[in-house]
Amino acid sequence: MRVTMIAAALAAGLFGTAAVAQTAMEPTKVADTSKGKTLVDPKGMTLYVFDRDAAGKSACNGPCATNWPPLMATATSKAMGDYTVVTRDDGAMQWAYKGKPLYTWSKDAKMGDVTGDGFNNIWHVAQP
Repeated sequence: MRVTMIAAALAAGLFGTAAVAQTAMEPTKVADTSKGKTLVDPKGMTLYVFDRDAAGKSACNGPCATNWPPLMATATSKAMGDYTVVTRDDGAMQWAYKGKPLYTWSKDAKMGDVTGDGFNNIWHVAQP
């Protein structure tokens, strides 16, 4: 019984490490939503792009970033394929897709929600 508990604890630790490694290597995934194929964060929440962002530069700071939380990257995150890392005004790092910084929407309550799409005609779901 004790050996089984120890083995289970070790397996949980190994799987936990693998999950963290996958998230670090894959900043987003693709999901089917009512808007079609859409980029989602590792938690499955819809990602958005902002028309006022310049390529490689976020224009959503302060109160904007409270409503539209950036998809944060770590200081050691590296560009891969269509994904790059941009530096925000506060020095924090954010993931971008094809040069467009990525955000979630604070009003989306569950996976698959796309309530931010078309907001003020300047926010759109991020699509591959």
